[in-house]
Amino acid sequence: MALTVRDVDRFEASRPRLEAIAYRLLGSASEAEDAVQETFLRWQAADVDRIEVPEAWLTKALTNLCLNQLASARARRETYVGQWLPEPLLAGDPMLGPADTAEQRESVSYAVLVLLERLSPNERAVYVLREAFDYPHREIAGILDITEAASQQILHRAKKHVAAGRARTEIDEAAARRIVDEFLAAATSGRTEPLVRLLTQDAVAVGDGGGKVPARARAFEGALAVATFLRGLFKPSRAKRALVGGSPGVYAATANGDPAVVAVVDGRVVGVMCLQVTAEGVAAFRSQVNPDKLERANRLWAAADHGEPLLRVF
Repeated sequence: MALTVRDVDRFEASRPRLEAIAYRLLGSASEAEDAVQETFLRWQAADVDRIEVPEAWLTKALTNLCLNQLASARARRETYVGQWLPEPLLAGDPMLGPADTAEQRESVSYAVLVLLERLSPNERAVYVLREAFDYPHREIAGILDITEAASQQILHRAKKHVAAGRARTEIDEAAARRIVDEFLAAATSGRTEPLVRLLTQDAVAVGDGGGKVPARARAFEGALAVATFLRGLFKPSRAKRALVGGSPGVYAATANGDPAVVAVVDGRVVGVMCLQVTAEGVAAFRSQVNPDKLERANRLWAAADHGEPLLRVF
């Protein structure tokens, strides 16, 4: 059945919310865009005049698509080369979704997206719909075809899993810049001691190259190991310049609400390092260097002027 202009407009009005839900569920902007487009095709094929609450219908259709995708994604990630990390979103990206409450901001933080990978698909869906979008349990039950009591129990389990590794400190843009400045000064000092002072004792560093860019298969663990790795990472070398196609300019940014370091070569984002900051220090460095997971960041980066980099490395 052909959609009217009004029907298309109703869908487009829901697109930003649908994309934000799909991103939190899948951890991938490109997969989220695909899921929303498939939802549109289902909307196009439906008898929309008989749909009483379009928002609920679209949310259910999208969530079910994402749940199916999550099930197959688990199998794909077993054969993924190296560590799998979510796709980072830079500040200002509408796919980040609502950020009015601490729960909403936290639900899209890079650290929480990593933790959500440990949840079952249903746990992830309930957590996202409730914590990030404030859906009542009655509506979540209808979306997932479960009881309201089951939705409440699932949320309780999901929040326990997420809380176990959360310990996040909220950071504004000015604070993020200061943290990145301090980190870069320590990382380029040529010494491990300034870095160790910035880190928690159990700090970790992990990167995702997707088999396309070299990245260590296992995380670095412990302040000294992480500091040693970061000191080496920022040490100039001809091989590193050849790998990324030049000498990267380094910028301070915010990604998923966290302080981030963005590496750019000839206007192209080649890496985004997200810093997980706690009251005790920086607890994690998660670097996304897989070019497939930087396409959206590149589009957003190219749309604005970022001035001169803080420094150039390699």
